[in-house]
Amino acid sequence: MCRTSYLVSNHSGTDRPDVLEDKALVKASLHTAHHQASFLAASSQQSGDWLFALPIASCRLKLDDEAVRVAVGLRLGLDLCVPHNCHCGSPVDACGLHSFVCKRAPGRSARHHALNNLVACSFASAGVPGTKEPAGLFRSDGKRPDGVSLVP
Repeated sequence: MCRTSYLVSNHSGTDRPDVLEDKALVKASLHTAHHQASFLAASSQQSGDWLFALPIASCRLKLDDEAVRVAVGLRLGLDLCVPHNCHCGSPVDACGLHSFVCKRAPGRSARHHALNNLVACSFASAGVPGTKEPAGLFRSDGKRPDGVSLVP
């Protein structure tokens, strides 16, 4: 059994000591906190379980090729883009993590609403009544009360 098949199939075999040695070698070669965290997350038990989710479009579980590329790249701490300056003025490194915190990132509102819709649909599928933005909620600071769900 080759090392790659061990990592994919997760069967214990005679090559386990070699795999552990390789893992220790890779871990020792990581110099940034981001790469160390990504490596630890990716090598944790059951970290790849999301790959076993059935791609059911009606449940919004179907990812296109680009979404899979970004998800795997984020999980493994790989470079996802060319370093550049964001239109907000902040520098963006090759990991592309700035897009998660940038207030001016394109698609931020769309992702927010898609996630709210996914949570609302999940509640509805489970038979739990919920309202994404209930009437009568007002904030004194002028912000919208997004993400509020009522559960009786």
